[in-house]
Amino acid sequence: MSAETAPLNTNLTAPKRRPDSPWRMAIRRFSKNRLAVIGLFILIFMFLLCFIGPLFSPYSMYDYSVADKNLPPSSKYWLGTDKLGRDILLRMMLAGQISLTVGLVATAIAVLIGATLGALAGFYRRWVDTVIMRLADIFMALPTLPILIILGAVLSDLKVNPDDRIYFLMLIIGVLGWSGISRLVRGQILTLREQEFMQATEALGLRDRRKIFRHLLPNTIPIVIVSATLFVAGAIISESALSYLGIGVVPPTPSWGNMISAANSLIDFRKRPWMWIPPGTCILITVVAINLIGDGLRDALDPKMKK
Repeated sequence: MSAETAPLNTNLTAPKRRPDSPWRMAIRRFSKNRLAVIGLFILIFMFLLCFIGPLFSPYSMYDYSVADKNLPPSSKYWLGTDKLGRDILLRMMLAGQISLTVGLVATAIAVLIGATLGALAGFYRRWVDTVIMRLADIFMALPTLPILIILGAVLSDLKVNPDDRIYFLMLIIGVLGWSGISRLVRGQILTLREQEFMQATEALGLRDRRKIFRHLLPNTIPIVIVSATLFVAGAIISESALSYLGIGVVPPTPSWGNMISAANSLIDFRKRPWMWIPPGTCILITVVAINLIGDGLRDALDPKMKK
């Protein structure tokens, strides 16, 4: 056979580009959202400031100096001092550790309870769905802040150790906030359980536990991430409000809320703004940054969005 009549080699084709995974596409969409990226950088900065910044401070949490009390910002005390002569900058960073930790742990508790109950309600339906959703309705109908105030007052009356109050606060905020997440997960599970891959699990005879925790719940991760991100902001605000009222994290343990409440007189409010503006600004910046990230994640993880 001559070279002119030889058939062309059809195997010499250009390599096909592998399709992007859904997570890679979501990261690409998130990176194109400038406000979300700015919020992410701000949140990372706040974490580094609060958890690493105190290591470089020349002062200690227990350093008191009556001679240096109520000093304005200077080269020695960058953000001034409080009524006991303590460095505001150091206390603001330590307070950030408490507030951010409370927000993250409370969110983890709410997600754990909400995702589990929502998955059970959506998978088993019938009376299980009815009982769990009615319980979720009860928790959603409860006025969260008044209940938190009452429970905080109870902890004060019981004279709970200030260090232990933080753990109770995380648990209370998390337990009161699971209902919204459970409804979202339930809705996703109701849709997913009718998909073809679930019919395959039925044919394979997999146990219900494996179906729920290995095949259904992982597919609800995007909506859980978005909901959890926004819940962190709400938990930080709740903790700050309770600490401001004196029934959350109590001194000497610092938090952004009780630092603001330290400026409890008109003189402090008007003439010593360095006592309350820094922690208030931290709350504002952190909550706004988390909300920006939540909005960006919602758009990035939405399957209806284009590449």
